[in-house]
Amino acid sequence: MAAPRPVGSLDALLAGLLRGGQPVALGLDLPLGLPRAYAAGRAEAGFLEFMRGLAARPGFFEVSPGLETVSPERPFYPARGIKGMTRAAHAVALGFAGPEGLSRWCDRATAERPAGAPVFWTLGANQSGKAAITAWRDWLVPALTSGAPIRLWPFEGGLRALLAPGQAVLAEVYPAEALRQCGLRLTGSKRAQAPRRALAPALRAVLDERRVEPEPALVAAITDGFGADAAGEDRFDSVIGLLGLIAVLDGARPDFVPDDPWIRCWEGWVLGQTALPRGLTP
Repeated sequence: MAAPRPVGSLDALLAGLLRGGQPVALGLDLPLGLPRAYAAGRAEAGFLEFMRGLAARPGFFEVSPGLETVSPERPFYPARGIKGMTRAAHAVALGFAGPEGLSRWCDRATAERPAGAPVFWTLGANQSGKAAITAWRDWLVPALTSGAPIRLWPFEGGLRALLAPGQAVLAEVYPAEALRQCGLRLTGSKRAQAPRRALAPALRAVLDERRVEPEPALVAAITDGFGADAAGEDRFDSVIGLLGLIAVLDGARPDFVPDDPWIRCWEGWVLGQTALPRGLTP
C-alpha cells in the first residue's frame, strides 16, 4: 500500500487508474446517493439516471445563501453561517416532514457509530455537502454522461461482480465506519496528530492482519500520525477507508446491502456496513 497523495487533475484520474487495463475498485469518502424523502419527488428511475440528468441542470450545485432559495432544484444549504439556521428549517424548505428526511439510512446513527452528515448540508466540520458538490459536478456527472467505464455500487450490483478489466467500480466508504470495522479506537480527535500517532501500533497490526504490505513512505506517515498539517486528517481517513474497501474485496467483511428498494435504487449504502439505523428495519 502506497502513502496517500493528492489525486491531481480530476480529468486525468480515471485514465490513470485504468491505464494498465486491470479492474479497479475505488472507495470514495463522499455521498453516493440521495435521501428517500428527496427521491420520492423525482421522476427518474434512480440515482444513476438522476446524476446523468444533472449535466443539463448546473444550478443544482449552487449553494443557497438562505432558505428562500432552497428548493428541490437547489437543495444545498447554507452558503455561510446564519443566525437561527437549523436542519429542521432546511428540511421544511425542501418539503420534508422533518429533519430526518435529510438523511439517508446509511447516514443515520447505528448502535455502533454516530450519525454522518446529511447529503445537502454544507456547513461545519461534520458536513459532506461540499464534497458531494465537487465530486459530482466536476467528476462523476461528466464521467457518467461521457460513457466512462465506471460502475456504481450498490446500484448496479455487488462489488466483486462489478469488477471487470478496464472498468472502475465506485463505492462509498465512511472512515468512521471503517475505523470500527478495523477494531481501532482513537483516544482523542482524529483532527489532531497526537491521537493518530498513538494509534500507529494498532494500525500497523491491522495492516499485518489484512496481509497488506505498506511502502516505506506509508510506514513513516503512520508512525508520524500523518503529519501536523490540516490535511493529516484526510490522509488518515484515506488509509482507513482503503482498509475498509480491502476487507470487503478479500471477504473479511460482507458485501452487505439492506433489501430495501430505496437503498438499492436511490440512497446507496456504506461499503462494509452491516448495522441498520437505530429503530429501523428494511
